[in-house]
Amino acid sequence: MQTRPIPSSGERLPVVGCGTWRAFDVGTAATEHVPLAEVLSVLFDAGGAVIDSSPMYGAAEGVVGELLSGMNARRKAFIATKVWTRGRAAGIAQMQRSLDLLRADPIDLMQVHNLLDWQVHLETLRIWKAEGRIRYLGVTHYDSSAYTALEAVMRSERLDFVQVNYAANDRDAERRILPLAADRGIAVIINRPFGGGSLLRDLGSKALPPWARDIDCDSWAQVLLKFVLGHPAVSCVIPGTGRPEHMQDNVRAGVGRTPDAAMRARIAAFR
Repeated sequence: MQTRPIPSSGERLPVVGCGTWRAFDVGTAATEHVPLAEVLSVLFDAGGAVIDSSPMYGAAEGVVGELLSGMNARRKAFIATKVWTRGRAAGIAQMQRSLDLLRADPIDLMQVHNLLDWQVHLETLRIWKAEGRIRYLGVTHYDSSAYTALEAVMRSERLDFVQVNYAANDRDAERRILPLAADRGIAVIINRPFGGGSLLRDLGSKALPPWARDIDCDSWAQVLLKFVLGHPAVSCVIPGTGRPEHMQDNVRAGVGRTPDAAMRARIAAFR
C-alpha cells in the first residue's frame, strides 16, 4: 500500500484505513467479532494501519481494543480516536477511558470530535502530547456547514491532523479545507468518501467504464476512493466497514496508479 508523510513528523502513513462508526458497534458474541477481526486482518495484510473510532460510536472502541489484543496486532495499528464532551475534567475522564478501552498507551492520534469545546480540549491534548500519552493531535468534522469554524481553528492552532468529509459528490473541502491544510502542514484524514453511501448506491447499477482500468480499478469503491486519494493534500481515507470483502475491495485503492486532475474531473462528472 502507498504511504504519505505526516507533515509534522515525516512519519509515513498508509493511505487507506478503516472507520468504525456503526460497523464496530456490536455486542460480545463471537459471531459478531469474527468478521470484524477479519476486516482488521485484511487491512493489516494489505499494509494498512489507520483505525478511526470515537466514544460517540457506542461499543466500537472496546471492540477494537479487544480485537487487537486477541490478534496480538497493536503494533500494526495506527489508532485514532476522539474526545466528544464538554469541560476539561470530563474530557480527561473520557480520553482515559478511551485509552483503557483501546488498550493503547499512547494513542497515536487524539482528535476533538466535531470541534466540541475545542479550545478546552486542545489545551489538554498539548499537555498529553508533551507527556507522551498521545503522539498526534487534531480536530474533526463531517459537515461542510462547519468549515468556517474549522478553518479558523486550522489558522489559529498548531495541528498535526484534520479529519473532514470529502467525496466526488461532496467537494467543498477541496476549495477550502484541503488547500489550507497543505499550506499549514496539516495531515488530512478523509471521512465519508462514498458520500455517506449515496454514491455507491447511485453508481452500483452502472457498468464500470473502461477508463477505470487506467487507474487500476475494478470496482466503483476503488474509483471513488482513488478520487479522494488523487488530491495531493489527502493523507489517508477511512471508509467504514464491518465486512471483510468490502475491506478487501477498499484496500486495493491504496495500490496502483492514482488519478490526475483530469481523471478526477472525469470521475466527478460521470455521476
